[in-house]
Amino acid sequence: MTATIIDGKAFAARVREQVGEHVSRLKADHGITPGLAVVLVGADPASEVYVRSKGKMTVEVGMKSLEHRLEADTEEADLLALIAQLNADPAIHGILVQLPLPKHLNEDLVINAIDPAKDVDGFHISNVGLLGTGQKSMVPCTPLGCLMMLREHHGSLSGMDAVIIGRSNIVGKPMAQLLLNDSCTVTIAHSRTKDLAEVVRRADIVVAAVGRPEMVPGDWIKPGATIIDVGINRLDAPEKGEGKTRLVGDVDFASCVDVAGAITPVPGGVGPMTIACLLANTVTACCRANGLAEPEGLTA
Repeated sequence: MTATIIDGKAFAARVREQVGEHVSRLKADHGITPGLAVVLVGADPASEVYVRSKGKMTVEVGMKSLEHRLEADTEEADLLALIAQLNADPAIHGILVQLPLPKHLNEDLVINAIDPAKDVDGFHISNVGLLGTGQKSMVPCTPLGCLMMLREHHGSLSGMDAVIIGRSNIVGKPMAQLLLNDSCTVTIAHSRTKDLAEVVRRADIVVAAVGRPEMVPGDWIKPGATIIDVGINRLDAPEKGEGKTRLVGDVDFASCVDVAGAITPVPGGVGPMTIACLLANTVTACCRANGLAEPEGLTA
């Protein structure tokens, strides 16, 4: 058996198309243009690339994109003042502060200064609590993208046994809550889990989000299970030339693809969905702010 490859790149393109269509209707019917503000503090190379990509795709779907680039030594009070300004701006529906922040800035304080209704990353403590109690919230982008792909592949997830490897606030914990809300039986596994292999083997759905390259081998996988690989790890690739690298996930794709029923590749799986869901969250926030119907299929 060879697994179905879940093409996150193609799926993300469809999500962006849906977002663009909804933005067009908001403009035509209500004269509203959703606005996304991204704040970047410092010049982290990976963050720079990510912010550029976000800005480009925001404009492509017809939304307003604003970037605020601050020096690495920006005082916390100045960053909080900017966030307060964006919170008060009715033309801004989504606010994202790019992480990681320089070490002298308190990430929790900064994230929780964002208006929860504009928190399109879904990291504000109010959104975490709302999600955890099954109420309407802004949902973190990566878990939302994973959920969309699982729903697309399976239809109903009700009654399925899901194991999430990793307990981060960004992926593991919200992913567990989303799957619980879809009536899965959910286990969160981590570095202290006893007999991790046996825990994973019983899963119909495996979400790997632990940040260790190729740690999940094929013999951990229940035949026919669906694997969502959130990991993005860079390994040396001397076969490509000196100093070259390759991207791999948290699962060993080569051994898992012959056992699983479906699997996301790395790259080209979960990664493209993160920005697509950021755009979807911005449209959702805009609709909620204006008392309008939320876009179907783009929320949890």
